[in-house]
Amino acid sequence: MIKKTDEYYMGLALRLALKAKGKTSPNPLVGALVVKDGKIIGKGFHAKAGLAHAEIVAMDEAGKKAKGASLYVTLEPCTHTGRTPPCVNRIIQSGIKEVVVGMIDPNPLNNGKGILLLKQNNIKVRFGILSEQLEKINAIFIKYITAGIPFITVKVAQSLDGRIATFTGDSKWITSDKSRLFAHNIRKDYDAIMVGVNTVLRDNPRLNAVSPQKQLIKIIIDSNLSTPENSNIFSEASRVIIVTLPSKPGQETENRKSLAAKATILEVKEKEGQVNLRDALKKLSRLQISNIIVEGGGTLVGSLFDERLVDRILFFISPKIIGGKDAVSSVMGKGVKRADQAIKLGQAKIRRLGEDLLIEANIR
Repeated sequence: MIKKTDEYYMGLALRLALKAKGKTSPNPLVGALVVKDGKIIGKGFHAKAGLAHAEIVAMDEAGKKAKGASLYVTLEPCTHTGRTPPCVNRIIQSGIKEVVVGMIDPNPLNNGKGILLLKQNNIKVRFGILSEQLEKINAIFIKYITAGIPFITVKVAQSLDGRIATFTGDSKWITSDKSRLFAHNIRKDYDAIMVGVNTVLRDNPRLNAVSPQKQLIKIIIDSNLSTPENSNIFSEASRVIIVTLPSKPGQETENRKSLAAKATILEVKEKEGQVNLRDALKKLSRLQISNIIVEGGGTLVGSLFDERLVDRILFFISPKIIGGKDAVSSVMGKGVKRADQAIKLGQAKIRRLGEDLLIEANIR
């Protein structure tokens, strides 16, 4: 018989939270259970920003039976009004006698206030249950809410010698069909997909998601605003954001006007003649974009690594050698001066996809 500890119930709440993976942005993943006399009488998870929070869904299911029960919730209940009313008020009104919290809310608007208010209303509170696991599933939210920039995942499909295209620019196809399908499927977990303008000019991708229910925001880093107005990125109804430098007086080109009719033109600060990527990410976060998958090219990827803006990597490696000093590398940019300055990865997960390898890891 399973011993029903705090960890047991919190583990169930965690699994509930994961049901909405990729759907709650810019909100966190949250699950909740109402437990009374060892029985679960209510359960819920936060399904989408703007919809009821997990604890509200769970308490609604429990109804009047919630009085005297325990509430298990993966994230500290909120005290502020956002798209929905404060959850703490409803908990107090429900007659729940104790609340067991997984992780403290990193949002400065709450951050401990929910726990304090519950205690002030004579509700017993325990917290820190499975907090490490919960922080992992909410790494995107934590980065977004504390740093004010999106969580960045870099996805690369390369040869064994680190090339994403030959010296002629040919890049179709380096990795296998199985790898490409897998990579396409994971787009549904992100708010947006980002590429540099050279990828648009060379490959003319659609940058779409497999799921028809998921409309990815497409972000193009284009300092000189050279994206062709007939590019495939405009072939669907999804939103396109072109990040560029401010136009100078008298330089309002016809191309800029044409692109502005099809996309949001986001002007950001300049850094060494190019888009300032940190400023770009700050402005993208203000548009409630909490996570981005970056799919090329080597110049953009290298610049993101140079600026230490990458949080996670997905490297698909094909057992092929392309060679050539002028072939396109997967990570360009300036790089580091010394080997001991190399960017280090956390514990990597390696899996086989047909003949290819996929290396997944967080940046340390």
